[in-house]
Amino acid sequence: MSKTNNFVYWSLYTIAWLIFVGLSIETGGLIVNFFFSLYKPEVVVNLYQKLDLMPIYKESKWAFFGLYGFLLAIGLLKAILFYIIIVLMHKMDMKKPFSSFVSKQISRVSYLTLSIGLLGYIAKKITASLNHYGFTTSHLDQFWVDSQAFILMGAVVYIIATIFKKGVEIQTENDLTV
Repeated sequence: MSKTNNFVYWSLYTIAWLIFVGLSIETGGLIVNFFFSLYKPEVVVNLYQKLDLMPIYKESKWAFFGLYGFLLAIGLLKAILFYIIIVLMHKMDMKKPFSSFVSKQISRVSYLTLSIGLLGYIAKKITASLNHYGFTTSHLDQFWVDSQAFILMGAVVYIIATIFKKGVEIQTENDLTV
C-alpha cells in the first residue's frame, strides 16, 4: 500500500473510532435521559439534549415507551454499526482483501444500515401520526431525519457485499487451482 493510501486508511480508521465514541456517548446520554424520565423527571431539563418526553408520558405510556424504544434502538444500532466497521478495518488484510471475514462483515454492515433506515422511517411515520393525535413530537425528528439515506446506503452496501462474496468465491477457486 502506498504512503497516500496508508494515510487515507488510517485517517478513516481514526474517524470511524471518533464516530463510534460519539455515537456511544449519545446513546449513553439517551439511556440516562430515559431512566431519569422515569424516576426523576424534573432533572431531565438539565441532561443531554434536554429531551423531555414527560408530556407524552402523561398522555400515553405506550407512546412514551415506543418513542424511547425507537430512539434507543436506532442509537444502539448506529454504535454497533461503527464498531463492526472498526473491527473490519482492524482485521482486514489489504494484501488479500477478498476473505470470508470481510464478506461477512460487509454483509453485517448492510443489514445494520438497512435496519437503522427502516426503524427510522417507521419512527418518522409513527411520530407524524402521533402529531395528528395532539402529541408534540417535532423535537424528535432530528433522530430519524436521515432514515431514507440509511435505506439507500444499506442497499448499496448490500450490493457491495454480494460482489465481495463472489470475489471470495473466485479467489478461493484461484487459490485451489494454483
